[in-house]
Amino acid sequence: MRRRIRALLAALSALPLALVVAPSAHAADPTTMTSGFYADPDSSAKKWVAANPGDGRAPAIGASLANTPMARWFGAWSGTIGTAAGAYAGAADQHDKLPILVAYNIYLRDSCGGHSGGGASSASAYATWIAQFAGGIANRPAVVVLEPDSLADYGCLNQSQIRERQGMISGALAEFNRQAPNTWVYLDAGNPGWVSAATMAQRLHEAGLRQAHGFSLNISNYYTTAQNTAYGNAVNSELAARYGYTKPFVIDTSRNGNGYNGEWCNAAGRRIGTPTRLGGGAEMLLWIKAPGESDGNCGVGTGSTAGQFLPEVAYKMIYGY
Repeated sequence: MRRRIRALLAALSALPLALVVAPSAHAADPTTMTSGFYADPDSSAKKWVAANPGDGRAPAIGASLANTPMARWFGAWSGTIGTAAGAYAGAADQHDKLPILVAYNIYLRDSCGGHSGGGASSASAYATWIAQFAGGIANRPAVVVLEPDSLADYGCLNQSQIRERQGMISGALAEFNRQAPNTWVYLDAGNPGWVSAATMAQRLHEAGLRQAHGFSLNISNYYTTAQNTAYGNAVNSELAARYGYTKPFVIDTSRNGNGYNGEWCNAAGRRIGTPTRLGGGAEMLLWIKAPGESDGNCGVGTGSTAGQFLPEVAYKMIYGY
């Protein structure tokens, strides 16, 4: 009931602005429709703690990770995507909380890095998948991070594939605008060490950023919040100069407490950062990559697969060693 009242008030307050906001902008603000962020009851940390109550690492992981709101990632492993996304958004809605979802199924995903390779079998298959994702969320309030690395990871794509990817992204944004009016979608923009701000601004714009609520930074990486804020502001400066608009951005702070040490894949000695919250130099600071989940068979996660929960890595990340 509280959420519905807030939704009604938000909609009413937005009516006078309807003629001046961009057509792609959502009138509703999902952060005011809910009473805080949703903590995934089935997060990898939560499940590990429940399965290992006698482990000496369990108290720290439980206290520092298991109950912190963070994103749930959706891909081919999620089964029927409309059902999966709808169930997750619905569970959060029942608790009057705002869920964070990551769509991670782009065709030719991680074509350069390879540790998280896969994705939809074709551009058309992706279009069907993402339309069902948006339809599953429907009118519930949500935050969606759209396809991490998809615009920064152009190095192994030819021009035809790049254009195809831009079409997939812009099509996805159109589906969310059509089917999920209370969702804020953030189009991923890599991190400060990957692509120049000028190049990223161009890629974002060409992929349809005008249709998105904003862009996301530092997903699964370690750059400090200050570094990401400076980069996000630089991207916005380029957007303003070239295209006449700016967008809010969010930063993944899940593993940036000790900053970046030159390694991107299961780097040693990293630390959890500021827990999920509004503000903090960006529109939101979010835990998007779950601390303790492997980036792949690399670094301190040698022998693991991408997404596998590594309790020792999680434990050390709490203390920064």
